[in-house]
Amino acid sequence: MAKTVISDKVTAADAETKSMEWNISMLSKTRNVLLLLMGLALGVSLTIGQSVFAERDNSDANALPLEELRAFTEVFANIKNNYVEEATDKELLENAIRGMLSGLDPHSAYLDTDAYKELQVGTSGEFGGLGIEVSMEDGFVKVVAPIDDTPADRAGVKAGDLVIRLDDTPVKGLTLREAVTIMRGKPGSDILLTIVRDGVDKPLKITITRAIIQVKSVKHRSLEPGFGYIRITQFQSHTGTNLKEAISELKQEYDGNMKGMILDLRNNPGGVLNAAVEVSDAFLEEGLIVYTEGRIDDSALKFKATPNDALKGAPLVVLINSGSASASEIVAGALQDHKRAVIMGSKSFGKGSVQTILPMNNGAALKLTTARYYTPAGRSIQAEGIVPDIPLDRINLTAANEPEFEPVTEADLAGHLDNGKGDKNSDEEQAKDEETKQSISKDYQLFEALNLLKGLHILTQ
Repeated sequence: MAKTVISDKVTAADAETKSMEWNISMLSKTRNVLLLLMGLALGVSLTIGQSVFAERDNSDANALPLEELRAFTEVFANIKNNYVEEATDKELLENAIRGMLSGLDPHSAYLDTDAYKELQVGTSGEFGGLGIEVSMEDGFVKVVAPIDDTPADRAGVKAGDLVIRLDDTPVKGLTLREAVTIMRGKPGSDILLTIVRDGVDKPLKITITRAIIQVKSVKHRSLEPGFGYIRITQFQSHTGTNLKEAISELKQEYDGNMKGMILDLRNNPGGVLNAAVEVSDAFLEEGLIVYTEGRIDDSALKFKATPNDALKGAPLVVLINSGSASASEIVAGALQDHKRAVIMGSKSFGKGSVQTILPMNNGAALKLTTARYYTPAGRSIQAEGIVPDIPLDRINLTAANEPEFEPVTEADLAGHLDNGKGDKNSDEEQAKDEETKQSISKDYQLFEALNLLKGLHILTQ
């Protein structure tokens, strides 16, 4: 079987263009179309020369789709001759390439030079925009997840929202690339998003002020003595290292007595596969983490855990929701299959495919789906998602209108004695504790996760 090498340059000599015979009678009216057809024949030969002609056995499976190629050239000729406005060859061919890829799945795409550069900038962790991970669904922009502490997150955009209008521009008919271009702009400028949301009768109008998006992938804090909280917003190249640093800082705060930890992957749209492997490996001692399978040998990969659980077996609860996708599902699936963590929340997004960036000679690139990934138990998450061990609905807790009665304690009496151990809780620490309690009380899922973590800790004693 011939093997495609991405970095190799294929020359005209590599292809057997003489074997291709074309019926060009319908193109005789225009010289430009004839030249295009010759270029198309050459392009087809260059693209599939090695994979088809190297071991061609004249079977139907390997035969060129001549009828389909003739249909393509006929359509091209009609557009060139009859479309209401003149279209350039470059524009038509790039649109054809985009259509060819978009017809495969929602995640394969043609990245022109500008889009490829923006992709490279985006993986650096700093870019301009609204702060949302998006995909295209039924012609509309679907919010996979808002990124923490970004304009979109603060404005109330939620995972699953469908964007149907950008300012006065309907999204229907736009490509994802065109929609993203509109959403991006000068920091400080506003954009009005018209959104359709499940459970809401009429469209929502949300104004968002653009800003420079700086993504900090790992955040951590203490919930209660011994119980830590780590949130991963995206999986970037340094996420695994940052996670271990966060765990180390929490351990120092607890003098090494880590009773348990909550790993929050809600609204995490995914990212780098290796980062997901590193995060999973941080909590596992051995065994398979994830494996991938595709059509070519290079797409078959296996990733295994190495010794040293960073928590030394302490209880772990993982929070997920419908905005948890791709790399987040790899982590949740691995920890669930190994019974290393309890998964809480709602079913995840269900993106179980791997995309590979294939650079092209013209400075553009293909983002092509090349494999599916599977959890250690062999589960494919594609279109299925991770089902939590303990389902939790998205509920916002609000305080009752009536003020709660606070009983008087010894600490409230004027001139009370201290406990003889000194005042360990400064005003700053008390304020921090109160802020943490308020944060937990407003997050029902986090509140329940902490209660479960306490129970797991008691059972392990």
